[in-house]
Amino acid sequence: MRVGLKHLRTHRSLLLAGVGACLLGAGAAQAQDAPPAPVDDGLDDRALYLDAAEVARVGDRLEASREAGDRLFARFQNHSLWTRRLTYDLATGIATAQGEVELTAPDGVTVFADYLELTDGAGTGVAVNLATRQEDGSSLMAATAVRRSETVNELNYAVFTPCPICDEEGRPKEPTISIQAQRVIQDESLRAVLYRNAVFKVKGVPVLFLPFFAHPDPTVDRASGFLVPEIGFDQERGLSWEQPYLIVVSPSEDWLISPQFNSEVEPLLNLQWRRRFSGGTVVARGGYTHARNFGDFDSDDDGVDDAPRPLDREHRSYLLASGAFDPAGPWRWGFTAERTSDKTLFDRYDVRDPYADNGLYHGDERRLISQVYAERQTPRSYLSFATFAIQSLRVTQFNDTAPGLNVFESDGALPVAAPLVEARWEPGRPVFGGRLRLTGSAVALYRDDFTGAPVLRPEVLPAGTGSAEGVDSRRATGRAEWRRTLISDAGVRWEPFVDARVDLYSIADLPVPGLESDQTVTRGRATAGLDVSWPLIRPLTGGADLILEPLGQISASTDADLDPRIPNEDSQVLDLDGSTLFRIDRFPGEDLYEGGLRATGGARATLRWSEDRQASLFIGRSWRSDAEPGLLTASGDDPSVLYDATGLAGTTSDWVVQGTFEPHDGVRAWGRATLDDSGEVRRAEAAVEGRWGRRSGGSMIYVMDDSNPVEGPLNRNYAFVEASVQQFVAGNWGIASSGVYDLDRDLFVRSEVGLLFDDDCVRFEIGFRRDNTRVRPSGASEGAYVRLTLATFGGTG
Repeated sequence: MRVGLKHLRTHRSLLLAGVGACLLGAGAAQAQDAPPAPVDDGLDDRALYLDAAEVARVGDRLEASREAGDRLFARFQNHSLWTRRLTYDLATGIATAQGEVELTAPDGVTVFADYLELTDGAGTGVAVNLATRQEDGSSLMAATAVRRSETVNELNYAVFTPCPICDEEGRPKEPTISIQAQRVIQDESLRAVLYRNAVFKVKGVPVLFLPFFAHPDPTVDRASGFLVPEIGFDQERGLSWEQPYLIVVSPSEDWLISPQFNSEVEPLLNLQWRRRFSGGTVVARGGYTHARNFGDFDSDDDGVDDAPRPLDREHRSYLLASGAFDPAGPWRWGFTAERTSDKTLFDRYDVRDPYADNGLYHGDERRLISQVYAERQTPRSYLSFATFAIQSLRVTQFNDTAPGLNVFESDGALPVAAPLVEARWEPGRPVFGGRLRLTGSAVALYRDDFTGAPVLRPEVLPAGTGSAEGVDSRRATGRAEWRRTLISDAGVRWEPFVDARVDLYSIADLPVPGLESDQTVTRGRATAGLDVSWPLIRPLTGGADLILEPLGQISASTDADLDPRIPNEDSQVLDLDGSTLFRIDRFPGEDLYEGGLRATGGARATLRWSEDRQASLFIGRSWRSDAEPGLLTASGDDPSVLYDATGLAGTTSDWVVQGTFEPHDGVRAWGRATLDDSGEVRRAEAAVEGRWGRRSGGSMIYVMDDSNPVEGPLNRNYAFVEASVQQFVAGNWGIASSGVYDLDRDLFVRSEVGLLFDDDCVRFEIGFRRDNTRVRPSGASEGAYVRLTLATFGGTG
């Protein structure tokens, strides 16, 4: 039936949370499944929908009940109410519900009670034997609850827990942690929950009593207050305690003050400011200390630290800021500002995540990038402008005896890009039945310090360049590419393509007599070719499928003009795999490219024996009519020695092998490698990851690069194994271990092992870790670690 009501109002919820199918506390009603209410029920603010066995009006009172079977159902103001008996006084505006009361607000928050009383218009109410659960899983039970106003709720003899109060079968269980208090006040204006005479319990056992306690209201996204501290130990810093404090200025702005106190060295003050604007967000992190340098500076290894070092305290700081703005329309813009006063400040104080990827361009590992950029994108075009500078924190020469004396890469040896422009445009209609794409790019690079190989070729590296100036270069590139896709009746895919490009270079300050003045280099290349693939599928017994796909490409280009005066700024590293092998330009940048007659072939086989179980293998390589010595790389340790770092300089490329293996829903493996003609692996990467049970799992990754045959301090060959495992052995108790092993140095670079407890509410870890990272000025470091994460309250990371 439909009944008109006068100014019927309800509140969002009596309290801050909700409860599920099981409840704690005497007299708490049991929940029952109910169909979700529609988003738009068609009722206005003064209307009530009521489904009850009996409805009667006695004077100014409406009385409805359903004693047997399902409870009566009422719907009003987007709220849903289930109860045994419902009374509404038209004169006073007071509604009361008795017996297995369940009230669901529009946002899904549900209140359970034995008795619930709501006043009309005032936004106040009373509940008896109340229990609620919030969407984050936190629960609150109380003997009585009173809603004093629109923003203040008061509970008596209450229990709060951020942990589940039901097991997987819906039966009540003791929460891992809980807070029991004589009185609890939720003040929404303060965005806090206040406790009087609070008793903290772990598995029901009292462990702490506080006459007063407060924490942020779980119904708000964030609130000012202390966060969980991070505690650690370092051999140089000693005992470390970092205590973050969050200050919420507004829903769109906050500050995080996080001082780090150390027992052996001066403290470090960390700050973070975040502000969300209508069209974007700005995040700025910074740190400051006034301290002496510390580390291992003793190079004679006689047990006595007698090396000279800075003894005076100095101002040391860092800044990590970024902003990204994406207003309505095709344009967006942003910036990053990343700088530090010390090359090892992040390592000495264990600053968290200093190398995050922000902005349009990302710095490599241990390189900070400061940039300003703007870009415009539509479905058929793209345009970007950027300028950036890089600060390097990389070590070029390690001192294993005294890591504090490591030699770092010079910032002046890295280029400043001002500007860097990229553009792309495609017409709205096909051109000769295919897709036409026009692209262009331009960049100007400036260096203060001289840098040699592999940026410069041996032809422009005469002896005695130590005092030479940095080489500046400017480049503009234009390109047109046309490609069309045709599929024959037999399923063969034919893709003819045509590509043309032209480059203009201007190079200054080359360290060769006669080339000091500006040098202008122009070059171009035209390419025509055809891609062919023919996927074949064969059903097998048992519902499995075998897919075989041969792939081929043939292309003819004008000869490549690899002028030795052109610096190699953007094509020093090539990631050759199954996708890049068939590209017209396999290098990531524009400074190096290929020409001549080329043929590329490969095959991919995929076996699928269920929806999520499959294995695949790809093998391919490329052939060239003539070798290309211009693609050889000069060694940084001996520029007179050239080697094929890319695997493309000869008449045949390296073999490319890659595959995947997914035998089970919880197991996945993949790998790829490049091999030369002798079968030697030049580069390889492989990984396997799996999970078993509900929370146990592990992974292992192997990476290696053996492409540089020249030994020396600038040789960057490497081989690492990284592994991690988490195994629960008894209920919520388990062990966790991780490590990175350097196969060349035959030691663990980083490793840790510890004991953990995790019950989806509390995660606690304690263990031992060791850091042998060579860049640390203090050398190897080891010590205990403690990590704690609490549901609702946050964690240490």
